Amino acid sequence: MMKQTPVVLAPLCPDDREQFILDNQWAFLYGARQEFGMRDNHLEEDGQVISRRSIQRSLDAAGSAAYRILLDGRKVGGVVLHIDCQTHHNHLDLLFVSPEAHSKGVGFAAWQAVEALYPETVVWETFTPYFEKRNIHFYINKCGFHAVEFFGQFHAMKGSSGEQDDEGPDEMFRFVKYMRLQQESDPARREEK
Repeated sequence: MMKQTPVVLAPLCPDDREQFILDNQWAFLYGARQEFGMRDNHLEEDGQVISRRSIQRSLDAAGSAAYRILLDGRKVGGVVLHIDCQTHHNHLDLLFVSPEAHSKGVGFAAWQAVEALYPETVVWETFTPYFEKRNIHFYINKCGFHAVEFFGQFHAMKGSSGEQDDEGPDEMFRFVKYMRLQQESDPARREEK
């Protein structure tokens, strides 16, 4: 039987926002350096894998909900979600665990807490870069997501304006996890077919 890691999701406080951004950037940079070493061509502005602007945009978006992941009262990660209260097609925008807390069940326990917080969710969606093997394993093998799309040179990610979105790595996987059955008339379900 798998031991349950006791984590708490605490709403992000405004005075913790800057450290949240820095911790998020460090967690992503650590993953890239583990994969590619110091010579990494997947970096954005200021030598980061994920830019400050990307994180701020995620935190400030309509419907966003940000949480700190706490383990024994210590901040060991964070999560940013976009919750659509009408369609219940929700998006996991960012989930990070501090490198010193890796391989302790923190990410999985945090994800279980997210699912418990939003039981009305019909489908969750998220993206991760192709080189984040740890994330790909986590989403598919631990959390039950399915890889449904790959964005790369032959299938580019489009931004909301319809233009090529050149922020971040251009080679990303899109994952979905269906939480409950939907009616065939549900637009979110039709989009997946």
